[in-house]
Amino acid sequence: MAAILLSQNLADFLPLLAQLSALVQPVLLLSMLGLYMLQPLLVKFKYWQGVALIILLEISFTWLVFRFINQLFAFNNGPEIFRACLLTAIVTAIVMYYFYLQERAYSPAIAEARLQALQARIRPHFLFNSINAVLSLIRSQPKRAETALEDMADLFRVLMSENRDLVPLAEEISLCHKYLDLEKLRLEDRLKITWQIDDMPSDAMIPPLILQPLLENAVYHGIEPLPEGGEVVVSVYTKLKELNITISNPYAPQNDKHAGNKMAMKNIKERLKLHFDLESSLKTESKNNRYYVHIRMPAKIKLYDT
Repeated sequence: MAAILLSQNLADFLPLLAQLSALVQPVLLLSMLGLYMLQPLLVKFKYWQGVALIILLEISFTWLVFRFINQLFAFNNGPEIFRACLLTAIVTAIVMYYFYLQERAYSPAIAEARLQALQARIRPHFLFNSINAVLSLIRSQPKRAETALEDMADLFRVLMSENRDLVPLAEEISLCHKYLDLEKLRLEDRLKITWQIDDMPSDAMIPPLILQPLLENAVYHGIEPLPEGGEVVVSVYTKLKELNITISNPYAPQNDKHAGNKMAMKNIKERLKLHFDLESSLKTESKNNRYYVHIRMPAKIKLYDT
């Protein structure tokens, strides 16, 4: 923007853009490195003290870069150091105010209310099918029926709880095992499950009920419509300090008679955003007659401080 305002024509614009970039980009790189290294110190200050210190640091970085680069390269048409420092202070203040507004928008009270509202929507539609399956086993296989009722109790205890905090990944996987055991009561050999979780970090913290709705969708839309059933594959691994979860199931849209409104996907995306903001993502794709859901989130090992 500065190059556009200061140039008279295209012939002046490109050299001026290159010159200003040579000044601004070192400030950016120095700022990223400096703030990263000073982050343990900055978090010890009160909020507004930290903001003031960051603005002073940015002004200092700008002064250093403009001072030494002008000496080394003898830029004659660059902005004065005072004007550059003033512009840096204004831009930094605007950015900090943006982060302040974002923090208010995602304050704990608002996030908690939204999480509770989102969580209330999760009601697995396999309830009545599971009850009927248990009833059919009571006389012929009472022990198996008892185990199924215990699994249902555990599952619905989680469903009815507030579920505001992150939970260990191992706990979520255990819940999914209980859910799939219930589905196997009625689908039997039609439902095949492959777990690729040997390398998963069991103590990684994730939002509760992230996997169960996805497995429910996989069974409801991928396995039930197929007379021969199919295989659901669950893969959990870490890559570059990120937790990756992939769930795949058979994909035959011509056989799927269940109309879906993708509520579970929207729900999970929203909860991931509330917990991890832009550090997480949920992507879906269909290829080779299979449907894939890929979740990416930070591999946090402990709960966030509140």
